Amino acid sequence: MNCMFTDQERREIIALMNREIVPAIGCTEPIAVALCVAKATETLGREPEHIEARLSANVLKNAMGVGIPGTGMTGLPIAMALGALVGKSEYELEVLKDADKAAVEAGCRLIDQKRISVDLKQNIQEKLYIEVEVKAGNDTALAIISGGHSRFVLVKRNDEVLFSADAPATAEGAAPAANNDPELTLRRVWDFAMTAPLDELEFILEAKRLNMNAAYESLKGEYGHSIGKLMRSESERNIMGDTLHCQIVGMTTAACDARMAGAMIPVMSNSGSGNQGLTSTVPVVVYAEQTGANHEQTVRSLILSHLTVIYIKQSLGRLSALCGCVVAATGSSCGITYLMGGGYDEVTKAVKNMIGNLTGMICDGAKPSCAMKCASGVSTAVVSALMAMNGRWVKSVEGIIDNDVDRSIRNLTDIGRDAMSETDAMILKIMTSKS
Repeated sequence: MNCMFTDQERREIIALMNREIVPAIGCTEPIAVALCVAKATETLGREPEHIEARLSANVLKNAMGVGIPGTGMTGLPIAMALGALVGKSEYELEVLKDADKAAVEAGCRLIDQKRISVDLKQNIQEKLYIEVEVKAGNDTALAIISGGHSRFVLVKRNDEVLFSADAPATAEGAAPAANNDPELTLRRVWDFAMTAPLDELEFILEAKRLNMNAAYESLKGEYGHSIGKLMRSESERNIMGDTLHCQIVGMTTAACDARMAGAMIPVMSNSGSGNQGLTSTVPVVVYAEQTGANHEQTVRSLILSHLTVIYIKQSLGRLSALCGCVVAATGSSCGITYLMGGGYDEVTKAVKNMIGNLTGMICDGAKPSCAMKCASGVSTAVVSALMAMNGRWVKSVEGIIDNDVDRSIRNLTDIGRDAMSETDAMILKIMTSKS
């Protein structure tokens, strides 16, 4: 099939995917805070005597209970300490990859000396906002990330502004779009995935390599709630059988187990989330491998999955009260539907099935139990694809579904971005009020 896009259009979409699909070690919110600390420390020019982070509620929520890679610890203080001691801003979301036992011990001393503080940034609309100030002697340095997990908008040393960019001021907290970001629809996502030259799409195989490696490594150890290992265990097989469905759920949750527990294992993220990257990748790869899909089918299904997620996140925003697995599992459902032999019509049906089922699943922060939500999302992805392939889908007379699939997607993102704002506030209140 001839490509339906001009060379320029293809380049723009591929550039967008390369910006949004990047390696990450650890949960992206505390890692982004560590990145901001690293930049502030580099700007200061020496080890800080005090580090203060002022964060938006959504960043704080997602950073409170998740494991920090290589530490055996959870939460922001150790991530911030390591960002100051061994973090390198050039590594971006792999900022802590040089952390070792000695660095962790030194980081614990910083925490014990009460040199690290974390506060909620007041009176901001942006949902992804990280402000870090470091001090040593009479010198201070300030770094601010806003609108994207590695998007610096301000860097200062004392009173000198070293870098400044216009920070986004959107109430929904969506990442700012570059002027050349392509406008997407589900039809354009499908057409691009199906018609772009194969050799231009094979970069997505790095997501397959990293994310499947995370799943296999997780099965070797005990991470988080070990849901993936449970799903692949003999006791589970005695109850549910060793079906392809169970393999898909088990491998995806295994990768999530390791990531949420803070394993020092890189994964390929999507739109600022490692779990979104895993859920966009692993179900599609497992289905492709177990059904004998060829190389081209595997590549195109992964492109379809990941680009669908990017498209939905463009209107949802980086962070919201809606669990990211809803979006990512919608992407993987599209990829699986294609591998089942479905065309664009079946893919639209699968998307409507996903929206009709999972809309409203809350995000209550990053933590080990996220693997349970991934299991729910991935399981629904398979069921939605099967329904679509059998000509069954949620109709426009049912709930929030519209005849137009892109309008249905907007209904999902409107709810997650706007209608669930009060839910977001209540979640944070509950999380910060526990004794």
